[in-house]
Amino acid sequence: MDTLVRQTRRVGDFPYPHQAAFLLDNPVRRFFTNPRDTIDQLELTGTEQVLELGPGPGFYSLELARKLTDGRLELFDIQPQMLDKARRKLDAAGCVNVGFHSGDAGAGLPFPDNSLDVAFLATVIGEVPDKPACVRDLARVLKPGGRLAFFEQFLDPDRISVAELRELVEPEGFSLLDARGTRWHDLVRFTRHPELVEG
Repeated sequence: MDTLVRQTRRVGDFPYPHQAAFLLDNPVRRFFTNPRDTIDQLELTGTEQVLELGPGPGFYSLELARKLTDGRLELFDIQPQMLDKARRKLDAAGCVNVGFHSGDAGAGLPFPDNSLDVAFLATVIGEVPDKPACVRDLARVLKPGGRLAFFEQFLDPDRISVAELRELVEPEGFSLLDARGTRWHDLVRFTRHPELVEG
């Protein structure tokens, strides 16, 4: 799988091509990473306003939307084609609590200040050219005490380590909540300080 991904997308290419979305949402990937198990680790109550940044074709989005029985999921991706694939999947499952937004995560997110409870990024922060700007805006849109969660897979050519995530995120007003790892992936969660650190 690693070889196939690397042949499809060279390290540093941006973004992951929507034409290869089938590699992101397939039974082989589900064998190594069960999206339901990953989303369960976010410990959602079901009432949150959640942002999934870089959802691609919706590998995790369906489980997120199902979990948010009284909340809302906002999907944000630089590629409208990826959002179209995710929308088809969510529509087919009858999920109506979802918004779809396209843009550059480093250029600003289209959400009000302090409006979201959780932001979830799965194997995407490594593809964002201006990572600090992206994290600053995530800090802006998250409520005080809100959670920022990164899922990083070892097979991803753009994987960022726990130490690198801490260096990136903590200066922007976040504290490490926990880091859970297996031989295949890390789930790293941060919480936003009550007072946002100004850079």
